[in-house]
Amino acid sequence: MPISPVYKKNLIIPQSAIDENGHVNNVTYVQWMQDIAVEHYSSIGGVQAQGSDATWVVREHRVEYFLPAFFGEEIEVRTWVENIRKVRSLRMYEFVRVSDGKTLVKGETEWVFVDVKTGRPVIIPDAVIEVFREP
Repeated sequence: MPISPVYKKNLIIPQSAIDENGHVNNVTYVQWMQDIAVEHYSSIGGVQAQGSDATWVVREHRVEYFLPAFFGEEIEVRTWVENIRKVRSLRMYEFVRVSDGKTLVKGETEWVFVDVKTGRPVIIPDAVIEVFREP
């Protein structure tokens, strides 16, 4: 069971996201995954809770593509934190076409909490864990 509520954002696919095959480029989805993760984390007070001595870095992205998306379509991007372990957290994503409710892409990112000076993993503080819990 996820530890955070689902964060959602709708977007209209811009021409700049379209590749030579006429649909959203796969790399664009990874950028959107990172963008919505940062937006979600900021919106719940994560940046303030972590302080300036630590930050999150990506260890691994996994993306599964089901259907293409095209210029001008509206999609809903969903993200949530599935779990938090000692120094790592698993965040999930779904991209859904609004017009028909079909899932286009699913993804996940393993994030690692690190010391900004050393780059070494550090234990995720309780204050950071708490920002993900439902109010």
